[in-house]
Amino acid sequence: MTTEEKVAQLFIITPEQLVSGSIQGAHLESSPALKASAAKYPVAGFILFARNIKTPNQTRAFTKELSSLTPVPPILAIDEEGGRVARLANNENFFLPKFKNMEAIGKTGNLENARGAGQIIGSYLSAFGFTLDFAPVVDVNTNPENIVIGARSFGSDPKQVADMAEAFLSGLHSTGVKGCIKHFPGHGDTKGDTHADYVAVTKSWEELKTCEIIPFKQNLSATDCVMIAHVTCTAIDTEYPASLSKTLITDKLRKELGYKGVILSDALDMGAIEKNYGSGEACVLAFEAGNDILLMPKDFYAGYDAVLQAVQSGRINEERLNESVLRILQLKGY
Repeated sequence: MTTEEKVAQLFIITPEQLVSGSIQGAHLESSPALKASAAKYPVAGFILFARNIKTPNQTRAFTKELSSLTPVPPILAIDEEGGRVARLANNENFFLPKFKNMEAIGKTGNLENARGAGQIIGSYLSAFGFTLDFAPVVDVNTNPENIVIGARSFGSDPKQVADMAEAFLSGLHSTGVKGCIKHFPGHGDTKGDTHADYVAVTKSWEELKTCEIIPFKQNLSATDCVMIAHVTCTAIDTEYPASLSKTLITDKLRKELGYKGVILSDALDMGAIEKNYGSGEACVLAFEAGNDILLMPKDFYAGYDAVLQAVQSGRINEERLNESVLRILQLKGY
C-alpha cells in the first residue's frame, strides 16, 4: 500500500464526507462522485445513520454498493445498541424486533437476555450488510443526572455491566458481526454531553479502576475494538480529552491494561472536539495519542491531509502508521 492508501485506511466516515469532506445531504445510493472519491480515498469504512436508511431494499442495495467501492472491502458500521440508539429498528419502514433499552435487560439479571439481544441485533445487521456494530455500551450508569448514557447502560453495578456486555458480544459474534465497547474510560458518571462541548470526569485513575474500568478490562479479549470518549479526565490529563490523550490511550489502555486490538475515537465532529480543535489537528493528535481509527472528523479532507502531511514530515513515523493499518486489516479479517 502507498502512504496515501495507508492514511486513508485510518478513517471511518459517512458516505457524504467521502464526496464533500463534510456531512451535507444524505446519500441513499452509490453515485459516480462516490466511486471517484473512493478511488482517491480508499477509507477503512463507512458509518451509516438514520438519514442513509429509508427502506429495507434500499439499505441492502446501498451496503452492497459500498462494500465494493474500495480495493480492501470497507467496514460497514452502524450504531445499533437497542433502545433509543437503533438506526434500523427505530425506522418505521423496518419491521424489526425492538428493545426498550439495555437498562431494562440489565434489570432482569439474566445474561441470556443480553446474549439474545446481541444475537437478534447481529442477525438483522448481518442481513442488511453491516459488519461492525458500535455496541455494547459498557459505561456504568452511576450518575442519575447523566443525560447522554442513562438507560443505554446495563446498569450501575460494574460487574453486572461487564457480564451483560460480554454476553451481548457473544450473541453479536454468533452472527458474524463485530462489536465495539464504548466509551473508554467511562461516560457514566458525567452530567454533560460531549456531543455539545467539554465534559469533565474528576476521578483519578485508581478510582476509575474500582468502577468504570471494570467492564472494559473484562471485555478487552472479547471485543473487536474500543471506542474512546471525548470526556476530559482532569486528574489524569489536564490538557486533552481522553480521545486525544496519549496518557489514557497508550499508557493506560495499551500498556497497563494490555489491549492489543483496534482503538478508535468517538466521532471527531462532536462539540467537545470541534469547538476546541480544527479537524486536521484533532486527527493528528488523536492518532498520536494511540487511536488506530479516526471516526468522522468534521472535515474529512482536512483530517486526511493533516495526517498525510504529518507522516511525510516525520511527525508521525511510518512504523506507527503501519501498526495501525495492520490492526485495521486484521479487524477486517486479513
